[in-house]
Amino acid sequence: MDQCRHTLEQHNWNIEAAVQDRLNEQEGVPSVFNPPPSRPLQVNTADHRIYSYVVSRPQPRGLLGWSYYLIMLPFRFTYYTILDIFRFALRFIRPDPRSRVTDPIGDIVSFMHSFEEKYGRAHPVFYQGTYSQALNDAKRELRFLLVYLHGDDHQDSDEFCRNTLCAPEVISLINTRMLFWACSTNKPEGYRVSQALRENTYPFLAMIMLKDRRMTVVGRLEGLIQPDDLINQLTFIMDANQTYLVSERLEREERNQTQVLRQQQDEAYLASLRADQEKERKKREERERKRRKEEEVKQQKLAEERRRRNLQEEKERKLECLPPEPSPDDPESVKIIFKLPNDSRVERRFHFSQSLTVIHDFLFSLKESPEKFQIEANFPRRVLPCIPSEEWPNPPTLQEAGLSHTEVLFVQDLTDE
Repeated sequence: MDQCRHTLEQHNWNIEAAVQDRLNEQEGVPSVFNPPPSRPLQVNTADHRIYSYVVSRPQPRGLLGWSYYLIMLPFRFTYYTILDIFRFALRFIRPDPRSRVTDPIGDIVSFMHSFEEKYGRAHPVFYQGTYSQALNDAKRELRFLLVYLHGDDHQDSDEFCRNTLCAPEVISLINTRMLFWACSTNKPEGYRVSQALRENTYPFLAMIMLKDRRMTVVGRLEGLIQPDDLINQLTFIMDANQTYLVSERLEREERNQTQVLRQQQDEAYLASLRADQEKERKKREERERKRRKEEEVKQQKLAEERRRRNLQEEKERKLECLPPEPSPDDPESVKIIFKLPNDSRVERRFHFSQSLTVIHDFLFSLKESPEKFQIEANFPRRVLPCIPSEEWPNPPTLQEAGLSHTEVLFVQDLTDE
């Protein structure tokens, strides 16, 4: 909480500016409250210092030049003093509207249109996005990012844009070797970047790149610089820091290869896992199929056993219900010889008045008889209606069936049918 309070106090309790400044620091941009050193420093990759190149305005020459300089000096001093006092007083009346970034893309597009109207369409390709987007793209593509802050009120801005920035050789260098982001400091988006980079004078250029895995300012160019000098300085900065990009590309390629290898290993592991799961699934299905088959066989055996038991009980019941066999001396008796399907013979006497159903029940009670059968007579050849049917709801008696005192009947197996 103390650190948050201190940060807000530094930004005059402007939470939007405080958050944006913290984001800038995370992106590798120097903080508003950590300005670069005032003295120019030569590049030193071991110390990670910023290369700074400042072009001072030329000193007046000759008597006429010094006379003009001394005459204009009081007017310049008075003008800039009054302007600074006016701006300082205006801050107490209303906050600077540039401190609120509401439409960063609109600020960029507006600056591009005004630049082309004033200096023409021959210029480096502007990055059409916010400063944060430009940083992200430069980081992702491992490219240098050149930031240009345009001071509309500065006396050297027009000459720099016309003669230096729009020079063909400068355009060719910038378009082929780096991303180029530009905005006016009079725009909120440009003002925000100006507060982050803390330029001292205009024109201002900053070279930013990914260094030690952070977006870092590696070069600052300030003042009215000529095309050849600008090309030399930009080339020097890029050559001095190219090894960082090469190293980062190698590390990124190694990380990508490691990630691809890990992904391939994961895919191979998942394929092996799926194959093992498929084998296990087939084993489970085979075990389940065998279990169901065994269960079906078991159920079939139980059903067959129950059927046989019920059949045996039915035979015993039929046998118990059979009427007694008449004596051989009974004139109303019929001697019937049954020829079974297994070529065995069974003999028994029945009474003429008994129904043919009794004959069927007798045969059904025998162990040798099939489960389903029909009884046939030879002379004439016919099937005896021993079981009730639609044609014979009440089976006839032996006498009504035309049987004689001695008969041979044939038992035909109908089980398979």
